[in-house]
Amino acid sequence: MVSTAPTEERIWQLLEEVSDPEVPVLSILDLGIVRGVQVQGQQVTVSITPTYSGCPAMNTIATEIRLRLLAEGITQVTIHNQLSPAWTTDWMSQAGREKLEAYGIAPPVDGTATGHMLNLFGKDTAVRCPLCKSEHTHLISQFGSTACKAHYQCDDCHEPFDYFKCHA
Repeated sequence: MVSTAPTEERIWQLLEEVSDPEVPVLSILDLGIVRGVQVQGQQVTVSITPTYSGCPAMNTIATEIRLRLLAEGITQVTIHNQLSPAWTTDWMSQAGREKLEAYGIAPPVDGTATGHMLNLFGKDTAVRCPLCKSEHTHLISQFGSTACKAHYQCDDCHEPFDYFKCHA
């Protein structure tokens, strides 16, 4: 048991240690899904927002949050699923984007494009290959290894790779 009340700062530190189950190189803070932490005495409430409606990882993430806090002796935990405002890739940290690319997943392209769509001028969104850094890539499938990712191939190094789709 925690003899003194946990602090909000400590809870944020612990949440940095909780990985996304679909992209384990990212913490849930890197991903930007933690919307808030409230501490009242021994009671801790963590608000999280799914990356998209029906994300199957949310139950696992909630369980991992509970387990991490329980390991610190924090037993009174409420996980609040906050659906509004909807999550956007703009909430991802810069460190998270860099971790994605180092892991071999192209990070979301800044802007208003969602996934690989034609922009207002009829040109495809340029997705940079995380391996050779070329922007000469093409979409193979809107659906990659998870619903959050699309599958691309580099026209220069010919390697296939996942692209973390933009959600604005």
